[in-house]
Parts: sequence; C-alpha cells; structure tokens
Amino acid sequence: MLIQSDQTKDTESSLLMNLAKVMAGDFSNQQQAFANPKDYAHIRVFFRPLPWEFFGAIGFYSEQVYDYDLWTPYRQGIHRLVDKGGHIYIENYSLQDPMLYAGAGHNKNIIETISPTSIERRYNCSMVFKQDGEMFRGGVEPGNKCLIHRKGVETYLVSDVEITETTWMSWDRGMDLNTGEQIWGSAKGPLKFEKRVSFASELPLSQL
Repeated sequence: MLIQSDQTKDTESSLLMNLAKVMAGDFSNQQQAFANPKDYAHIRVFFRPLPWEFFGAIGFYSEQVYDYDLWTPYRQGIHRLVDKGGHIYIENYSLQDPMLYAGAGHNKNIIETISPTSIERRYNCSMVFKQDGEMFRGGVEPGNKCLIHRKGVETYLVSDVEITETTWMSWDRGMDLNTGEQIWGSAKGPLKFEKRVSFASELPLSQL
C-alpha cells in the first residue's frame, strides 16, 4: 500500500509541475491586438513563481498590465497550486496593498518583498485545471459564487482558460447574478496570448 501511495504522489506532483511550467512566463497578445486594434488592447500577463517558503508549495504572483504602462497593472494576484489527483486546484488571493508590488511581474526583486501576511484568500474564486493532451483547460470552481460588483451590478465570474507550452487563452466575463446576462468582459471572444519569456527555471523544482 505504501508503494502505491508513493506512486500516486509522484503522478500528482508531475501533473502539478507540468501545469506550473507552462504557466510560468511573460505573455503578450500583441499579434491579436495589432490585427484587431478596435477590439483588443495590447496586454501583457506575467505569472512569476514565488519562493517555495511563501506557501511551502508552488505559488505564483500574477499581474495583467497594458503594454504601454508596465508599472501600472490593472490586475494583480497570488496563486497557490494544490494537487487534487486528477486535477489541479488553484487558490486565488488578493493583495491588501497591491500597488506596493506593481511591476513584480517583470522585476523579480520586487517578488521578494511580498509577505504571506499581505494577502487575503478569495473564497469561491479558485480555478480548477485538468490536462487535455498537451493542453491544460481551466475554469472557476463550480457554484457561480465568485462575486464581483461592477457597473452597479452584482455579477458572478465565468472564466475559461486554455494553456499550452507557448500559448495562453483566457476569457473572463461577469454575469448578472439574477438574470445571467453578461455585464462585463469581452463580447468578441477570448484574449489570445503568446509566451514571450519562460520563467520555468525560477520554479523551486528541488522541493518536490
């Protein structure tokens, strides 16, 4: 029985690390934005590994920012990857004072200033990822309970993500809690990013 448990753990760790490796990077939708400038802004997405000691597990700092203003991100977050066997559960956290860490996506030194005491768990807003061939597909955990108040309306988040070794596609939408009508988010379809730089070498692989 002990041997079987060890084998299962190895398989789970491999799944988690495969996802972490494809997530770690600097992504840009430059091609999409230049082809359709009226519909898509040029956006950069950074997923930068945190030190192992932050969670005692694999974690990331993320930020989304317009390419013309890399020091003023419009979205920042902290993420902890948890192996659930057949899928990876990603806990999401907000930063209490996010602008203190603006630019950490492209400036590794800032990452070291983030403390576990500066984050708060965003309950009901975790993501669930499963592997599908060479791709990982993910979405917000079931229940429609990740609530975001925007445009004077209480909405729940719908988020669909597909990640490969070189691409990241995401589509976030806010749906009216009562009617299910889309209130915010792209009406034209998902954002399509390409990986500019991989940060996989920064992952604390030796800890697994």
